[in-house]
Amino acid sequence: MNPFKNLIMNYTRRNFIKGGTIAGVSALAMTEIVTSAFAEAKVGKIAIGQNNTILFQGDSITDSGRKKDNIDPNNTSALGNGYPMIAGSELLFKYPEKSLKVYNKGISGNKVYQLAERWDADCLNLKPDVLSILIGVNDYWHKHDGHYNGTVDIYRNDFKALLERTKKALPNVKLIICEPFAVPNVKAVDKTWYPEFPEYQKAARDIANQFDAAFIPFQSVFDKAVKSAPGVYWTGDGVHPSLAGAQLMAHAWGEVVK
Repeated sequence: MNPFKNLIMNYTRRNFIKGGTIAGVSALAMTEIVTSAFAEAKVGKIAIGQNNTILFQGDSITDSGRKKDNIDPNNTSALGNGYPMIAGSELLFKYPEKSLKVYNKGISGNKVYQLAERWDADCLNLKPDVLSILIGVNDYWHKHDGHYNGTVDIYRNDFKALLERTKKALPNVKLIICEPFAVPNVKAVDKTWYPEFPEYQKAARDIANQFDAAFIPFQSVFDKAVKSAPGVYWTGDGVHPSLAGAQLMAHAWGEVVK
């Protein structure tokens, strides 16, 4: 069970207003939050083709409770209960004629080097046409908490090596790089995260540019969202999204595909 479920449900009950609004903000306004974040970042889009395989990769934010013994595509339990399931189900709903396959292979706690250790089985062997990666918060967070000796240079170099390996094996793969994000002043995320954590975010942006990948500016999306509802509405600990936060992420993810 999501440890933040009761917190979010209680908050939602107190703040939900009939007529399609959340905390007094219309769904249209939330869409505009995502749109404005993307306009500022000048993000391009990628095309979803016939019979494409779409793979979500990353850490616990992507994992989101997925059943790892279920290897089938387009399966609810295999996709987890987070943004990949929401974004993937939207793709399948929107493009029934394209015979898409959607996989989620995120694993909780992963850093870039751990993606690399399982990359053949959990990425290259699946031969994705579209590869979406959200990685980086653990590369910083575990270092911050004294459980990892990584640096931003290690993160950058490991990430570049992973993508070079990927492009060599899958030269036509379409890449989506998601920005690692944190919501300040919510439990785990305090002032000690700054100014170092943004260096990891800049590295992710630079890598997306270098590899001609679509980039999802999640930090900007959440920064704008907290102007409409408190950070605890979107995430229980500053990193892992609530149900509303997962929907926000999925909506943002959908902005880069066509």
